[in-house]
Formats: sequence, C-alpha cells, structure tokens
Amino acid sequence: MRKAILLPLAAFFLGVIVQAETAAAASLGQYEVFGVEDGDMLKLRAGPGIGFNVIVGLPNGTALRVHSCEQTGGTRWCRVSLQRARGLKGYVSWAYLRKI
Repeated sequence: MRKAILLPLAAFFLGVIVQAETAAAASLGQYEVFGVEDGDMLKLRAGPGIGFNVIVGLPNGTALRVHSCEQTGGTRWCRVSLQRARGLKGYVSWAYLRKI
C-alpha cells in the first residue's frame, strides 16, 4: 500500500524539481560557451534542433544571455542572445553552457 502512494509522490516531486531547474536556468541570465573541443565551435541555430540552419559558430568563452530552454528529443536547447550583439539570437545546446 505504501509503495502505491510513495511512487506517484516521488515522480511528482522529481517533475517539480526538473521544472524548477529549467525555470531557474532560463531566468539566471548570463552564461558562457564551455566544453567545445579545440578547433570546433558551438553552433548557434535558427531553432531548437540539429535540423535548423546554423547562424554562426561560437567559440569557448562567448558570453550569452539565456532567455528560455526546452527539451527536444534527448537534448535541452536554450534560446540565447549574444551579450555583445543582443540582436543576434538563436538556439544552442544546454550541454555547452556554464554560468558566469
């Protein structure tokens, strides 16, 4: 009987934690590109997925403002703008961002 109650509660709280982390990431603001291999760049894309056109490549250390994030398939994509060129907006993979 206890398992029948505890499992749905655990699933609910896990969902709340994931939603809170996603909301916090979107509202925290400033991040930088991090973890891209030498000689490569993070692709700023027109939409949240690899099927969208590449706007520009971003090297490690590029400062970005995160506006929102969404899960598409197995990847979390974030809508960002460049700190130094705020009119330049697109999507990048969350895996290559770190808080600054």
